[in-house]
Amino acid sequence: MQRHIGHIFLMAAMTWLMLLCPLYLNARDEEDIYELSLDENLVTPEIKNEKQADKIQDFQYDMAVAFKKSNYDVEIMRDNEVIVVTIPASLLFEPNDTVLTSLGESQLKPFLRMIKNPGFYKMLLVMHSDNTGSSEYTLNLSRQRVNTIFDWFDENASVDYVVPYALGETDPIVDNNSVENRKRNRRLEIYLVPEKTMLQQAKKGVINISHIAKEK
Repeated sequence: MQRHIGHIFLMAAMTWLMLLCPLYLNARDEEDIYELSLDENLVTPEIKNEKQADKIQDFQYDMAVAFKKSNYDVEIMRDNEVIVVTIPASLLFEPNDTVLTSLGESQLKPFLRMIKNPGFYKMLLVMHSDNTGSSEYTLNLSRQRVNTIFDWFDENASVDYVVPYALGETDPIVDNNSVENRKRNRRLEIYLVPEKTMLQQAKKGVINISHIAKEK
């Protein structure tokens, strides 16, 4: 009798574990992007299916062209799967300031659409500075600025798939040897990385950023 009761208890415990495990794993999936480095986030999720990749590359190219027509500085990387938009810090903040300007808000508004459909894009916000001041100062300035931008998105949309990074002076695109070059290095890079919703749509053959799947 005791063995029978013990067996029932064990089976019940195993059933609960099986029910809880997927929930735990899903929670971990949501948290993982915040634990990954910038480089790690740029290569995940990997698109292994060739037909999916073709659909996503075509969609991303069209999105990049649209941003380009709106006078943004745009590049495409990772075999045309990831869009990179660069916005000069001078269009977002006053010198040495961390308060987003009205012009800055207008620069960011088009990206609200990119995160309106949860899981369509993973958006990485990467703030850079020049080398004026100490390394500690430039890193802190970058951190405060990218947090300001993240908070602005949080006030206006879902940030479940938005990840901020502050790199300070560590990744200049040109030498900091002139006023113009330092201006170029002070920048925000926005990476638009395809996420699970886009991958699912590509698998079905049609990608539509405005189509939000109903929860089952």
